[in-house]
Amino acid sequence: MSAIDWIIVAAFLLALIIIGFVFSRRNRNIEDYFVAGRSMPTWLVALAATGTSISAGTFVGSPELGFNTNITFIMSCVGAVIGGIFVAALVLPKLYNARTITIYGYIGDRFGEPSKRATSVMFLLGQLFTSGSRLFIAAIAVSVITFGGIDFRFIMYSIIILGIISTVYTMAGGIKGLLYIDALQILLVVGTGLAALGIIFSSLGLDLSEIIERLRGGMVKLPAQDAYSMASDGTFSGWGSGNKLQLIDPRFDITKPYNLAGALIAYAIFKFAQFSTDHEFVQRQLTCKSVKNAGVSLVYSQLMSIPIVFVFLAIGLLLYVKFTIDPASGAASGFFSDARDVFPQYIKNCIPVGVRGLMIVGLLAAALSSFNSAINAMASSFVTDLYLPIRKERGREVKGDASQMSSSKKMAALMGAILTGFAIVTAAMQQASGLNLVDFATGVMCFSYAGMLGVFVVALYTKRGNNASVIAALVAGLLVVLLLQPYILTPLSTALLGHALFIAWPWWCPIGGAVSILVCLAGRRK
Repeated sequence: MSAIDWIIVAAFLLALIIIGFVFSRRNRNIEDYFVAGRSMPTWLVALAATGTSISAGTFVGSPELGFNTNITFIMSCVGAVIGGIFVAALVLPKLYNARTITIYGYIGDRFGEPSKRATSVMFLLGQLFTSGSRLFIAAIAVSVITFGGIDFRFIMYSIIILGIISTVYTMAGGIKGLLYIDALQILLVVGTGLAALGIIFSSLGLDLSEIIERLRGGMVKLPAQDAYSMASDGTFSGWGSGNKLQLIDPRFDITKPYNLAGALIAYAIFKFAQFSTDHEFVQRQLTCKSVKNAGVSLVYSQLMSIPIVFVFLAIGLLLYVKFTIDPASGAASGFFSDARDVFPQYIKNCIPVGVRGLMIVGLLAAALSSFNSAINAMASSFVTDLYLPIRKERGREVKGDASQMSSSKKMAALMGAILTGFAIVTAAMQQASGLNLVDFATGVMCFSYAGMLGVFVVALYTKRGNNASVIAALVAGLLVVLLLQPYILTPLSTALLGHALFIAWPWWCPIGGAVSILVCLAGRRK
């Protein structure tokens, strides 16, 4: 990168740190630090929630998805809106009116302290892999731009750099600072995506009708293949003909993630679980002035996500056209065998100086907006659900706002360090899984969501359940999702049934959640 690009990036990172420390002066107690005194405006929370949803998985993963497949992923965004509407109507009123700092406090009120702690621990464990995977995906782009490639050691260095920067300003500013930072970051992400789309389109030298014709008669990557390459005659092994502008896949097939059933049913249930059990997302809504504003901000954030996701899918589509016009460059870059870095490589090699710096700022904004929210949510859960109650039980209560604030900031720093370490672990997991970046980043969430979905459904809508059944339900949900992993389900089904089974990741949460509900219902209320 040029000196101008580095100056732009450095100015952006410095601005984030300054904003964090400015808002640190406005936090008088841990309720200010973690839920902003429930005083934030709806528009700000909606923008910040959009920033949390639009992570590096969108910035880097959606171009990969568009390059390799089509735009059926958009239908999953519609499923997210459906899930958000149900949460806004059926879940948020009860969680908001409970007036607890974390949503797991509601579980404690309903079942008891052991249930609250078990659910909080499950959330923390899930976040280690969920947010770790997001940071890893962001590190792919940073690795390309800073070190020139995606060797594992370069990705590891990039993860550490991003982790340190995000932890510093998150620890300082609390949730108030993060809401303003996330709102700014999502605007940068949108601007970056639109600028990139315009630059790539103009570089093609084709009319829109020609681009559409090439995409309709294009090729898609075959999911059953493990290795892909370009043959000398310009065709692709491991690829098959397919309409890359396909939006709706009406087939009912649980082996495909984004057909109508997968997107509007399975993905909607997955998002229902996320918006009602994941404190990283619900925490944004708890900062609103009223429960009505909380619901509106949630639904608006998912509606705003649809065009943003489409922009980044379109970037992947146009890059596909670009590299099929010039097959040699695509083969040399290896994008038809591994498209994880197709957009970062384009930013590094084809975007003009100065504009490149702005593109990198957009990338960092997408990466940090989701990682910083995870740090704050994990610190919130750890401090209020585990650390402070346990200290009080042992006769070492942390008293006074100043002491509790100090403990909260220390725990935010600790969560940032742990998440950074687990991001390195998820880098190795993704390479072993064979999933694309988007599917991997969202699929790992199901490990914690399945069990928590069962617990929250039983807590909210029944009078059943107790501490033992809650813990059993959390474990059952996790185990079911583990058994549904392709590297376990496929060989197991082949051995037992004589043929291989495969279930696409959006169905993992509904299946695991159903089992978890039954297990939790087995407990009688004491």
